[in-house]
Amino acid sequence: MTILEAARRLRAREVSAVELLDECLGRIAELNPALCAFITVTDQSARQAARQADAELARGLDRGPLHGIPIALKDVFLTRGVRTTAGSRLLADYVPDHDAAAVERLGQAGAVLIGKTNMHELAYGITSANPHFGVVRNPRDPARIPGGSSGGSAVAVAAGMALGALGSDTGGSIRIPAAFCGVVGLKPTYGRVSRYGMLPLSFSMDHAGPIASSVRDAALMMKAIADRDSRAVEDYLPAGEDSLEGVRIGIPENFYFERVTPEARTAVDRAAELAERRGARLVRVRVPDMDAVNTIGRLLLLAEAAAALAPHLADRAGLGDDVLELLDQGRLIPATDYVNAQRLRRLEQKKFRTLWRQMDILFTPTVPMGAPRIEETTVEIEGVQEDVRLAATRLVRGMDVLGLPALSLPCGLDSNGMPLGLQIMAPELQERTLLRVAANIESAL
Repeated sequence: MTILEAARRLRAREVSAVELLDECLGRIAELNPALCAFITVTDQSARQAARQADAELARGLDRGPLHGIPIALKDVFLTRGVRTTAGSRLLADYVPDHDAAAVERLGQAGAVLIGKTNMHELAYGITSANPHFGVVRNPRDPARIPGGSSGGSAVAVAAGMALGALGSDTGGSIRIPAAFCGVVGLKPTYGRVSRYGMLPLSFSMDHAGPIASSVRDAALMMKAIADRDSRAVEDYLPAGEDSLEGVRIGIPENFYFERVTPEARTAVDRAAELAERRGARLVRVRVPDMDAVNTIGRLLLLAEAAAALAPHLADRAGLGDDVLELLDQGRLIPATDYVNAQRLRRLEQKKFRTLWRQMDILFTPTVPMGAPRIEETTVEIEGVQEDVRLAATRLVRGMDVLGLPALSLPCGLDSNGMPLGLQIMAPELQERTLLRVAANIESAL
């Protein structure tokens, strides 16, 4: 059930918020032991919130379409009175005294917060194979990864344990699990959603955003959590099945279709053809040097993560080996390299501002392949062996570096029956256009 459908049924008195919650809690009880999507389930406070939502709606107090809707939170968002672990044993007993800004806004919108989702430790990885709280598994095939670091949030939505979820994205951590699990994930413009109360990984690349089962659901969540101080809050919900007449969709001639499986390429080509039939104009473009942008992003992340997580390095035994290795690498980055990377970043952002003169939207694959098996550390794509982490982040990291909005939308299946994602990108602060195009393509697919 989508959020929009649940909201309609709530107002028609066909279902209650308590019944919606009970259905999700039942799914959690049934599936979470195998999928490890949740670290903490807040069933008691959620029941209280659901009863309150039913009472408010009954007396005519309607907080909006999220009122009474069960929503999950990646365990990187602070929650007052509920532990926030960031998937790390080092924070296993950390109970904040206040909510993150995005969590507070979901509460104001009447959402029923159902629990905290599992993730790659400290949000620093893409497998969500958590050594402390269990390996998160893909609901389409539990032998495969769900992606990360927001793996638990994507699994919760894909498996019906929540109708929506919050995630964070620093190198693709919303869009990768959305693609691998077959749901929608939106990374907004940098700063469009407040990061206050979100445990940091990279000060200049962390983004917060929604994961949902449809584009319109993601738009509803986006409106609820958008920063009230970052310019006027827009109505992100697409109005209807309007055409794409006049929309210029960029199709990259370089980088984004290199070392991509044939199924991923075909799925994006099909989406582009559907857009063209609906009135869009396809524009072949050459993007800037995205390998250079990725290098900048990796260097910035190594340095900023090492700084942000420095207090945790005192207890090296409490960290997973993969995260500890990356933090140690980050401590070796010279300050001169970090400063120069930030300077180069500004130049790449300027190049992209020029590129947007040729197009309104950019279509690419989200990831170059379907979800790998949990034990796989490398994947072979077009005859080239590639590290799973580098392959999964190759097509998504650039938008975190550039700070531009990007969305992953299910657009097909690979040869193993696993979902593939269409990545749609837009200029700064153009989430409304991004969501309009994405909703149109979603209905066509």
